[in-house]
Amino acid sequence: MELNRRTVIAGAAAAGMAATTLGGTAHATGGRKPVKTLFGKLADGTRIYSWSLENGGTRLKVLSWGGVVQSLEIPDRRGRYANVSAGFDNIEDYVAKTPYFGALIGRYGNRIGKGKFTLDGKNHQLSVNDGEQSLHGGTQGFDKRVWDVEPFTKGSDVGLHLYYTSVDGEMGYPGTLKTKVTYTLTRHGDWRIDYEATTDKATVVNLTSHVYFNLAGEGSGTIEDHELQIAASRYTPTDAGLIPTGELAKVAGTPFDFRKAKPIGRDIRTSHPQLVTAKGFDHNWVLDKGITARPEHVATLRDPSSGRTLKIATNEPGLQFYSGNFLDGTLTGPSGRTYRQGDALCLETQHFPDSPNKPTFPSTVLRPGQTYRTTTIHTFDC
Repeated sequence: MELNRRTVIAGAAAAGMAATTLGGTAHATGGRKPVKTLFGKLADGTRIYSWSLENGGTRLKVLSWGGVVQSLEIPDRRGRYANVSAGFDNIEDYVAKTPYFGALIGRYGNRIGKGKFTLDGKNHQLSVNDGEQSLHGGTQGFDKRVWDVEPFTKGSDVGLHLYYTSVDGEMGYPGTLKTKVTYTLTRHGDWRIDYEATTDKATVVNLTSHVYFNLAGEGSGTIEDHELQIAASRYTPTDAGLIPTGELAKVAGTPFDFRKAKPIGRDIRTSHPQLVTAKGFDHNWVLDKGITARPEHVATLRDPSSGRTLKIATNEPGLQFYSGNFLDGTLTGPSGRTYRQGDALCLETQHFPDSPNKPTFPSTVLRPGQTYRTTTIHTFDC
């Protein structure tokens, strides 16, 4: 019989089952006050801290460096914990090597073609760091900044407020952007991300989270047997630089059709030109629901071997599914195992890539007096 997550967690707690990583036991409810520890130091001596949170059977470790999710532990169908997020166990690797493992991304998640856009008649040249493109905010995006972190407990919830101010002209973006991101663990073990930002000049904003998931456990090997469902009838094809062409193409009859759950590996090696160019999936899905006032369920990821399931809800119009195409075996995680192609995946809720240069895409413009707000909720089950 397949048990639900609350039953598994409660049973594990009652039996005193030991967790595999943190040495504790599973708990159905009852958040613990976030715990702050020193994770490491930057070359200039800046201290980087790790914040540990636990609630509803979910365990989360977050760094002040880049708002990075350094580990995310959830139980399997037997109550056994595993870290399901790829990353490192030291700050030096995060600074020198990371492909955005677990990071907060800004000012603009995903790519902007040739690092250029025009807003209100003024041309802006951004930091270029991916061939001719600007990727994830440029060479020194939000993922490479030290965030101010404020822990909180609110009712049965625990979490962190993270703050960063991006000054006018940083990475070429106009306006001073004041950003607040809130990570919350609910009593049910959901991980909620609330993004907020304000600006003093018109600018473009597209914030997201870049966690690399493997629900079988970090360092356990391929995610191609994971089953994925995405509530999207269209996606945005890209050119050779992985910049959207502007077309909203139908997924029907293509490898991009995840409207019904299927193993990721089923179609990933087909000769579809879009898969050949990207070396796998690295595309934006146009969510059928569009932009919504409240988060709505848009994707489900399941690992059959462990029974772990991740459901994602968002009010954003797009979801970038990246199948870990550029992991090449040169990076080693906390497990001591290397990450190879397809050993983890990302599901990044977002507005569409290159929206500042695509008038038909939903706008990412933020103006003075407005507040950028978006929410994504990760719900875990087993």
